[in-house]
Amino acid sequence: MFLLYQPKAQNNHGSPFPSPKSFPSPKSGEPKPHLNPPPPPPATPTAATMRRHLDLLPRLLLRRHIHRRAKPSTTPPLPPPPNPPRPPQKPEPVTIHGETWQDSYAWMGSLADAAAMRHMDVHMEAEEKYAEACLAAAGADRLARKLQLEMASRLASEACTTPARWGPWLYYRRADEGKQYPVLCRRSAALHGEFVSYSDPSAGFDFTAGKRIEQKLVDYNKEAERFGGYSYEELSEVSPDHRYIAYTMYDKDKDSFTLLVRDLVTGTLCDKPRADRVSNISWAMDGKALVYVVTNEDRRPYRLYCSIIGSGKDDILILEEPGENIYLNIRHTKDFRFITLNVFSDTHSKVYLIKGSDPLSRMTLVWEGESQVHCIVEHHHGRLYLFTDASRDGVRVNSHYLMQSDVESPGPKSWKDVFLEEPGIILEDVDFCSTHMVLILRQGRKLSLCSVNLPLPENIHVPAHLSDFHPSELPLPSHVCQILSGPNYDYYSSTMRFTISSPVMPDAVVDYNLLNGKWQIVQQQNMLHERTKVLYGNAFASSMGKLSSDGADLSSQDLGDCEWNELSEYYACEYYDVPSKDGVLIPLTLVYSRKHKQEGNPGLLHGHGAYGEILDKRWRSELKSLLDRGWVIAYADVRGGGGYGKEWHQDGARTKKMNSIYDFVSCGEFLLEKGIIQENKLAGWGYSAGGLLVASAINTRPDLFRAAVLKVPFLDVCNTLLHPILPLTAIDYEEFGFPVDHEEFLAIKKYSPYDNIQKDVPYPAVFVTSSFNTRFGVWEAAKWVAKVRELTQYDPERPVILNLTTDVVEESKYLETKELATETAFLIKMVNNT
Repeated sequence: MFLLYQPKAQNNHGSPFPSPKSFPSPKSGEPKPHLNPPPPPPATPTAATMRRHLDLLPRLLLRRHIHRRAKPSTTPPLPPPPNPPRPPQKPEPVTIHGETWQDSYAWMGSLADAAAMRHMDVHMEAEEKYAEACLAAAGADRLARKLQLEMASRLASEACTTPARWGPWLYYRRADEGKQYPVLCRRSAALHGEFVSYSDPSAGFDFTAGKRIEQKLVDYNKEAERFGGYSYEELSEVSPDHRYIAYTMYDKDKDSFTLLVRDLVTGTLCDKPRADRVSNISWAMDGKALVYVVTNEDRRPYRLYCSIIGSGKDDILILEEPGENIYLNIRHTKDFRFITLNVFSDTHSKVYLIKGSDPLSRMTLVWEGESQVHCIVEHHHGRLYLFTDASRDGVRVNSHYLMQSDVESPGPKSWKDVFLEEPGIILEDVDFCSTHMVLILRQGRKLSLCSVNLPLPENIHVPAHLSDFHPSELPLPSHVCQILSGPNYDYYSSTMRFTISSPVMPDAVVDYNLLNGKWQIVQQQNMLHERTKVLYGNAFASSMGKLSSDGADLSSQDLGDCEWNELSEYYACEYYDVPSKDGVLIPLTLVYSRKHKQEGNPGLLHGHGAYGEILDKRWRSELKSLLDRGWVIAYADVRGGGGYGKEWHQDGARTKKMNSIYDFVSCGEFLLEKGIIQENKLAGWGYSAGGLLVASAINTRPDLFRAAVLKVPFLDVCNTLLHPILPLTAIDYEEFGFPVDHEEFLAIKKYSPYDNIQKDVPYPAVFVTSSFNTRFGVWEAAKWVAKVRELTQYDPERPVILNLTTDVVEESKYLETKELATETAFLIKMVNNT
């Protein structure tokens, strides 16, 4: 399938299961736009531990209730606000383009300076104590404990992923009782199909064979023993004959990913290939050979190898790219007929075709274009399809488009458009199976999902209007904000899976039968149940619990129709177009509780605006704690983000980055002017590059916000781009600018949060989270926090807090809930206590 963006490490089509780090299973399509993933965290609380926490909730709540009835409420007085830490200032000059300035906290990023790091350790300990004292002084610590109980009760209880069918097998991951990491399993889709359920696919026993139906493939708890206590998988691919699985595990001693191949019949590891620093894998020769890419010490993918499984010979080097700005990436087509090799550099992009039946034969150049473009090639019944956003005849395009070529005569000049351009319609993504292509389309805010029969009719000459192909529109709920193609490993099945997201509906994993248009929700997270009653929202469809499988192809199933399990009867979703500083209209989405909405509510404004990535507006159960307390949740789709074409992205990047900041400020001003949010009760929220957006907006209008949460933010932009401590990619510079260029340097200096803090001005309360294993180093957050405290007016009622999280937070729902509860308590106390 064609995947536009990949924020995290992702698997190829052949991987019929999610990674153990997080259950959803993305796929790889192009080089990663961000830095390599950090080393994995240590062991985290088990699923059983989390379940025990949830089981204790009723008793804990009852005990607290009895305690309150037995004794009068005597809340102890809050401690006085503490004084913030004051790290030492050691000014260091920074000079470029004839301009010199002093950076008083540059020492915080001097990782090679042992003395500086000792100072940093002392300072981080002081920050930790200050954060605890500030939360206690505001009463946020007690509120956080209450919120954690609320949020924990909404955690999804499923300890198993939704089974994904591929050929005769159902693949899934599940957690064993008392174990830290999941186990990858499969079972025959035809055997005792009446026992297969989405919540417990391992149920059942084969009495004829005298063994369990389930087959364990990879136990990641045992992998943790092999790799020093860590179990972090980046890539995984089952061979098309279902005989082997190739996967990469993080080796902390080597600080790289090691390639392993396991025989699924015997359960043993193959002697070869065994390679380090592997970034991509694809099966060839129907599972008899594995093609993989290796990175150099700078983590640049530069070598392409082929390993013949079971052979004693060394792996064969197919290609090596010595150029330091050239990157290799591979993926197989969904029918395994070909492997596509993408070669990217800062000057060009090329796609080569490698025969899956003979990977050592001469590769064929099928497409080439300019640098920094997205291009994916797929194969279907003798035709190649190219999904790209490359320029046409040197003219930039605003969105992706689809082209086709004959596989017998491929070449850069052989491509023809499939669809005529439709004004206002953006093609966001495409996925293929043997009988259909499915298109994800956007027109303004509206998303749609439609299928087109394949092969395309011979009597229709391309390019043609989409309507000429008589597309079938697939059902969707109201207020859809995102559609993601699911694993869809089985190319020969006409049932395709998609994840449907909405601001007022928990994510729904939906199977669509493309032959008859029927659909079924197979999984929906974050729903709160009490026996058979859903405590909020409409009832689940009766067909959700079981997967009907009689051994036939899933495409023959009559999935039936069901109702969308929306929460719109309780929570409203509204849309506005807000004029920015230059008059451009910015889409603004609001979500609020129908029961608690009133004029002048407190509110939280989310923003991101970078890398052309779509702002996450999905329903998240933790936000229910704010919504039910009368908060309005707002999402500003500022320029620099995605969903509205390439021009929208480019108008908020590099020298135009200030546009995204003005957009965010304008949305905040709109909320106050219209009385949607009460003055002095607006908070901001940003993650990573979104933290840059919110911090810059605070610098621009510190009086607009009462509080903010910045999660692992990018704050010291100018210094990081000039002297990167962690390696940056060309895409990072394309996004934020090249400081060696004088014009772009001036633009960076204008928006960089660290360089534009206003002096002697009151700032809002800010909660900054970071850790030592983040995309943007902890020193960036520490420097910004120290400088804000140094320059702005000190107000103990508006603390600026640096919160260091443990590296296991993303690995543990329990710890993640604790962090979210702390952030939410901070916002409530800072905003409601005004």
